[in-house]
Amino acid sequence: MSEPFIRSYRPNDRDDVIDICLRTAAGGGDATGVYSDDSLMPEVFALPYLEYAPELAFVVDGGSGERVLGYVLGAADTRAFVEWWKREWGPGFHERHPEPGAPTGRNPGFTEAQLLAAGFDPERMLIAEVDEYPAHLHIDLLPELQGQGFGRRLIDTLRAALAERGVPAVHLGMDAANTGARAFYDRLGFHELPSSRPDAPLLGIATR
Repeated sequence: MSEPFIRSYRPNDRDDVIDICLRTAAGGGDATGVYSDDSLMPEVFALPYLEYAPELAFVVDGGSGERVLGYVLGAADTRAFVEWWKREWGPGFHERHPEPGAPTGRNPGFTEAQLLAAGFDPERMLIAEVDEYPAHLHIDLLPELQGQGFGRRLIDTLRAALAERGVPAVHLGMDAANTGARAFYDRLGFHELPSSRPDAPLLGIATR
């Protein structure tokens, strides 16, 4: 059995990316069944990136034909991505998810109404520092892959790809409840941006 390795995203990885996004979406834990539709979280935080910039998507292949175990997704130009979202992604998202579904009885930190609002309002991504940190990313790893250095390697791979495109810096937003992720980003050298809030941390780092 071969060891896991990092490679570029392939179209047949799409279902694995959806699964990973959902299984890590509740403060780093499994969000399956938390919302009325399990497709909601991936449709906001994963699938648009695969449609818009598949060349900036990198995955951890489990090896020996196994499934993908983690990914990093990015948009090199957040302003351009927002315009694309409004034009290409948003209308279909709104049609598929016009309003919150029936409550599931679960209590997520991120409500379904907030999730829909994020899908309806891509301009939320235009943070105050967007010109200094024009790219942004999302990264998720299944629990069995964590603590092995793949998170750092995925981010380094994306940073290198962004640097090749002349992008100076990248940012991300995160769930304040995910303290493990915050410790990870701190170790990598991310720093808090001025517009960050305690309930909605924004972190940035140079690509080189």
